[in-house]
Amino acid sequence: MIKKMLDNVFAVFVITIILALVVPLNSILGGALLDFLLLVNIGLSLVILLITMYIKEALEFSIFPTILLITTVFRLALNVSTTRGILSTGYAGEVIETFGNFVMGGDAIVGFIIFIIIVLVNFLVITKGSERVSEVAARFTLDAMPGKQMAIDADLNAGAITDEQAKIRRANVQREADFFGAMDGATKFVKGDAIISIITALINLIGGAVIGMINGGDFNTVIATYSLATVGDGLCSQIPSLLISVATGMVVTRTASTGSFNEDVKSQFTQNPTVIIITGAVMIVLMLIPGFPKPILFMLGAALIAAGIYLARQKKRVMAAAAEAEAKKKLDEAKQAAPSGDSDYYRDIDNVFKLLSVEQIEMEFGYSLLHLVDERSGGNFIERVVLFRKQFALDMGMVIPSVRMRDNPEINPNQYVIKIKGEEVARGEILVDHYLALDNGDVTSPVDGIDTIEPAFGIPARWISEDKKVMADVAGYTLIDPVSVMITHLSEIIRKHCHEILTRQDVKTMVENIKKANPTIVEDLIPNVVSYGYLQKVLAMLLKEGIPIRDMETILEALSDHSSAMKDIDIMVEYVRQALKRTVTRRFAEANSLRVITIDPRIEDMIVASVKKSDQGSYLSMDPETIQKIVARTTDEVNKIKDVIPTVIVLTSPIVRVYFKKMIDQFIPGLTVLSYSEIDGTTQIQSVGNIAM
Repeated sequence: MIKKMLDNVFAVFVITIILALVVPLNSILGGALLDFLLLVNIGLSLVILLITMYIKEALEFSIFPTILLITTVFRLALNVSTTRGILSTGYAGEVIETFGNFVMGGDAIVGFIIFIIIVLVNFLVITKGSERVSEVAARFTLDAMPGKQMAIDADLNAGAITDEQAKIRRANVQREADFFGAMDGATKFVKGDAIISIITALINLIGGAVIGMINGGDFNTVIATYSLATVGDGLCSQIPSLLISVATGMVVTRTASTGSFNEDVKSQFTQNPTVIIITGAVMIVLMLIPGFPKPILFMLGAALIAAGIYLARQKKRVMAAAAEAEAKKKLDEAKQAAPSGDSDYYRDIDNVFKLLSVEQIEMEFGYSLLHLVDERSGGNFIERVVLFRKQFALDMGMVIPSVRMRDNPEINPNQYVIKIKGEEVARGEILVDHYLALDNGDVTSPVDGIDTIEPAFGIPARWISEDKKVMADVAGYTLIDPVSVMITHLSEIIRKHCHEILTRQDVKTMVENIKKANPTIVEDLIPNVVSYGYLQKVLAMLLKEGIPIRDMETILEALSDHSSAMKDIDIMVEYVRQALKRTVTRRFAEANSLRVITIDPRIEDMIVASVKKSDQGSYLSMDPETIQKIVARTTDEVNKIKDVIPTVIVLTSPIVRVYFKKMIDQFIPGLTVLSYSEIDGTTQIQSVGNIAM
C-alpha cells in the first residue's frame, strides 16, 4: 500500500497544486501551510538548478520541460494564495513579511525599486535569452538529425556497433529532437511566469492600497503595509522563478525520456545524492536570517541531508554490486576464452549454432587497405557505401543489407575480398598510393605505370603513381582513386547478385511499407492469393535482369490482374514486366531512344514451336544443333556493336522473350533481352542488327 502511494505521489502533487489555485491556503493552520509551501518552492527550485549543473547531457534530465510546467503552476498557485491574503488582510505569512523587511530595510521606495530590478533582470535578461537559446537549439537539433543517422549507419556498416546499439543510438537521436522541441515551447512558461509576477505585484500594491484606504486606513500606514507585502510576495515568487530561468538556460545546451513521469522523477532526482545534501545544508543556513521560521527550515534541511546520505550509501552499494558482477563476468569470459575450455564451450549446442550464421554481404581487407576503411584514420569508404545504399534504393527499389567489414591477415596486404552469404564471389587488388588510369580512346601519349585489369568490368587499365597524376590527366586518361575502385567493384557485385540477397523478410518489410499508403491492394492479394515466397521469386527474377522493383504497387496490381497465370511463374513475370513498361524503358533507353538487335520471325517461330507445357509450367525443347546456330548468330551480332553501344539489347516478341533469354543466358550471360510489350509507345526503336539463320 505504501509503495503504491509512493509510486503515485507526484501525480497527487500535481493535482494538489492545481487545487491550490482555488483553495485559500493562507487561512489553513494560521498561514503555516502557506509558509511551508513557499519554502518548499524555493528548495525545489534550488534542487532543479543544481541538477542542471551536474548533468552532462540533456538526456539525464529529460523530464525538465514537464518539471518547468509543474513548477510554474506551483508558483502561480502560491501567488494566488498570497495575493488573496495581501488584499484581504495585508498579511500573507512570516516568509513574505521577512523577505519584505530584509530587502526593503525600512525604506519602502528603495525596496520596491530593488524588487523591480530583480523582476526586469529575470524577464529581460535570463528568460529572454533562454527562450532564444531554446529556439536555436531546437532548429539545429532537427537540422543535425540526418547527419547523426548517417553516422550511426556508418558505424553499423563498419561493425563498430551492433544492431541493438544502433537502435539505441537512433532512439536517442529521436528523443533528443523531441526534447529540444518541447523545450522550445516550455520556455514560454518561464516568460509567462515573469509577466504574471509583474502584474501580480501591481495588483497587490494598487489594489491593496485602494482597499486599505476604503477601510479607513492611514495613507502612510497603508502604503508601508502593502508595499512590504508586495515586495515580500514578489521576491518569494521571483527567486524560484529566477533559479528556474537559469536552469532552463543551462539545460537547453545539453534528450527525451523513455519511462513514465513518476519513474523519471524518482530516478533522475535521486541519481545525484550530493545535490540533495547541498540543498539541505543551504536550507539550514537560511536559519541565520532573522525572522525566518527556523523549525520549518531545520526540518526541511535535516530531511534533505538525511535523504542525500541514504541515497549516497545506497548508490555505493549498487556500484559495488555492479563492479562485483562485472568482475565475475570478465572471469567467466576469460575461462571460456581459455584454450583448455574450448571443448567445454562447444558442449553448449547454442554456441555451435552461432557458428552457422553467415553475413549477406561481407568485405575483407588486407592490412594495407585498412586506413581507407577506418574513419578514424580519415577513410571515407564507409561513407561511400552508405551513399551507394541510398542510390541503389532509389534506382532499384531494394534496400541492401549492411556490409560487414573486417580485416583478413591471410590475404595479400593490398587485396580485398567480397563475399555473398559467406562465399567469395570476387576479389581485387589495390595500390594505395596510386590511381587507376583507364584509356577511353582519347589518350595522346602513354604514361608509365603498372598494367592491370579493372576489377569491376574487366577492362585493361594501369596503376599510375601519385606524382604522375597531372601528366596522366593531361594525356587523356580517366583517373580513379583506390576507394572509388573498390566501391565501384562492390556496387557491380551487388547489382549482379542482388536477386540472391533479397530475402522474404525484406519482401515483407516492403509490403508493410506499401500497406501504409495502399492497404486495399495488399489485403486483397497477400497472403491469400500470393504468398511472400512467391512474391519474393517474382521480385528476384526482375532484379536478376536489372528491372527496378521500386514501383511495388504496379507489381502487386499486375499479380492481382493475372492471378490465373500464377502456376507458370515465368509467364507471370512477363505480365509484371509489361505492366512496368515505363520503368523498363527508363532503365534501358537513352534520350528516349533504343538501339536494338532484332530476331528474324522464322527464328521466333522455331522457338514458339519448341515450347512444351507441363504441370510445373512451360519450357523450351529444341535440338542442340539449332540452339548452337542461334547462339552463334547472336554472338556475331553482339560482337559487331558491343564496342559502340554500352548496353546491347535484343528485342523479341512477348511470347518468345522468356524462352530466348533462358537459352542465351547459358552462352552470353547478362545479355539484355526485351519484348515489344515492355517498351513505352513514345520510345523510338532503331534496329542496328538482326539475328537470322
